[in-house]
Amino acid sequence: MKLLLTSAGITNASIHDALIDLLGKPIAESAALCIPTASYGHAPGGFGRAWWFISGQERRCPMTELGWKSMGVLELTALPSLDEDRWVPLVKETDVLLVNGGDALYLCHWMRQSGLADLLPFLQSTVWVGLSAGSMVMTPRIGEDFVGWKPPTGGDETLGIVDFSICPHLDHPDLPENSMADAERWAAGLPNPAYAIDDDTAIKVVDGCVESSRRGTGSCSPPAR
Repeated sequence: MKLLLTSAGITNASIHDALIDLLGKPIAESAALCIPTASYGHAPGGFGRAWWFISGQERRCPMTELGWKSMGVLELTALPSLDEDRWVPLVKETDVLLVNGGDALYLCHWMRQSGLADLLPFLQSTVWVGLSAGSMVMTPRIGEDFVGWKPPTGGDETLGIVDFSICPHLDHPDLPENSMADAERWAAGLPNPAYAIDDDTAIKVVDGCVESSRRGTGSCSPPAR
């Protein structure tokens, strides 16, 4: 699986170009599935955010409205009630999975419960585009600062597809708790490397190779290690 881990979606030309590079073809020729599940971990406000994501009405976080060849909704909480032959072939045929923000631990829980987490190693040509929690879920841990919804097993562990953690929305004007000083304190409590990224930055991961895409002064730097 090829990863494009963003803070706020496809917010600039550099991240857009990185997406095209990962797809290997134009967006207009690419089939997409969007995953809104993480939004519900922030209920009740998350219900509205799920709709904004699905309908392409969150202008600050462009994802579903980019002009895809086709678009479907992959709701992870529904998958356990379906036979795998009803949804696994569709996921395998899809070019890109667009994964909304919200609660990373809630998303991780349902990726495991639904079976999508087990399917990831078989999606070698698929592009995963994460937005905030949709990016954080691929890391080993999110850190206690980002724990909201608590899984039955407790802890802050996520999927560990990459070996570094992510602090999104660095220096966002609406999130005063996301300063670089806060990111440094957060990273100091983690046993693995960590990156703080602002909304104009994305991290591209292909075959273990990590690159950043950014605009202007976008940040992608280890805040504490």
